[in-house]
Amino acid sequence: MNKTLTEIINSRKSIRAFLDKPVDNKVIEEMLKMASQAPSGGNLQPWKIYVINSSSMDKFINFQKKWKGKEEPPYPIYPEKLKEPYRTSRYEVGEEMYSLLGIKREDKVGRLNQMLKNFDFFGAPVGLFCFVDKQMGLPQWSDLGMFLQTFMLLAVDQDLDTCAQESWSLKQNCVKEFLKVPDEYILFCGMAIGYADKDSKINKLQTTRRPIDDWATFVK
Repeated sequence: MNKTLTEIINSRKSIRAFLDKPVDNKVIEEMLKMASQAPSGGNLQPWKIYVINSSSMDKFINFQKKWKGKEEPPYPIYPEKLKEPYRTSRYEVGEEMYSLLGIKREDKVGRLNQMLKNFDFFGAPVGLFCFVDKQMGLPQWSDLGMFLQTFMLLAVDQDLDTCAQESWSLKQNCVKEFLKVPDEYILFCGMAIGYADKDSKINKLQTTRRPIDDWATFVK
């Protein structure tokens, strides 16, 4: 608590190993209320949020393991034939993560097992799913990003940790069936919420950003 905004922004990172420490739904509710102050074109507030916690998390994990239905991902997570410099950025963060874990490039099973940890929220006690109405377009999808970023910064202020997970879009049908979500909604992403396991190697990962000169132009 009582962190400066700069400290909060610099502290936020994607956490991929959590402690088995509960988080009260009242804390999540207050954070969601505050996050709803994020910018939203035309004040549409297009986000539709579902939270699973405690017993509902356990039920979901068990439901998911038994799921046998077909999946229809609503959107490609990354563009095909990703060009530079984006391809290198994506490649480097993957290599850094697997290197920290001691998983070699040729260890396909090890890499797959690590990827599958997405689908138990990396052990986090709370999971959040963010949906959007199929009617909405790209401007409203950008609103989702601003809402989620605001929520994640609020989490840091509460000494909580998060990991936004677009990987959940790969299991949209499973998630929608469990949550009984109306058909007109698309699953944008999930999010793991809890307390970081500070002893876990994977949480030492610190991504770097490209220099500002690569992507910003100050027009004279």
